[in-house]
Amino acid sequence: MPRYFLEVFYKGTNYSGFQMQRNTGKTIQAEIEKAFFILQRDPVLLTSSSRTDAGVHALQNFFHFDTMHPLHLWKGTGGGGEAQFVYKMNAILPGDIVIKKLVPVKEDAHCRFDAISREYKYFIYRHKDPFLKERAFYFPYKLDVEKLNEAAAVVKGYTDFTSFSKRNTQVKTFICDIIESSWMREDNCLVYSVKGNRFLRGMVRALTATMLKIGRNKMSLEEFHHVILAKDCTKASFAVPPHGLFLVAVNFPSNYFQ
Repeated sequence: MPRYFLEVFYKGTNYSGFQMQRNTGKTIQAEIEKAFFILQRDPVLLTSSSRTDAGVHALQNFFHFDTMHPLHLWKGTGGGGEAQFVYKMNAILPGDIVIKKLVPVKEDAHCRFDAISREYKYFIYRHKDPFLKERAFYFPYKLDVEKLNEAAAVVKGYTDFTSFSKRNTQVKTFICDIIESSWMREDNCLVYSVKGNRFLRGMVRALTATMLKIGRNKMSLEEFHHVILAKDCTKASFAVPPHGLFLVAVNFPSNYFQ
């Protein structure tokens, strides 16, 4: 059965997360499946590459799906059919969800299991700005950026992040390989940037919130080590809102889409 990847980006403010679940409000997945049915007159089941929580945004994320039916206006060469399919889907979707690309892939391609890394950024601003209100966390406190980067470097030295995972998660392991971890300034924001092979539910926000305590001299680096080693989520802080978090990239092996 033919398989396709959908590359999407979205503003998560009005949604209960990326993946459709029981007893939740609107989700990104549900909106795309609904738009697909309107266009194709055929139901589709989407598989996600990375789940984002309620209120979290994405500059890049992926779904894959299978269908035996020809895609609407899929014809010609040179991507014309794809362009028309993407155009039609975006015309149906709400303005805060956008499909970037439709890509035919191998039948055994899997957007979650084949991804080799994910990249997230958490945005913080210290001076009131109405244009950042829903895209960054207003945190008007003095921060020691050098200490924040020392803490970010500590993160790369560990693999077990049980302390930074929300409870009631269904994962089989809390092991993650963190490739990059640093604080930087980007435009008018202070940004925590992290890249890893996988992330746990709530992990980036928990890392951010706990490191902010270090940046405000309310926690030492030694205590941060102890939080990680405790493997206990009650030791970490999760006290940052979702709207500052962006999934910025989902990476696949080179030549994967060829």
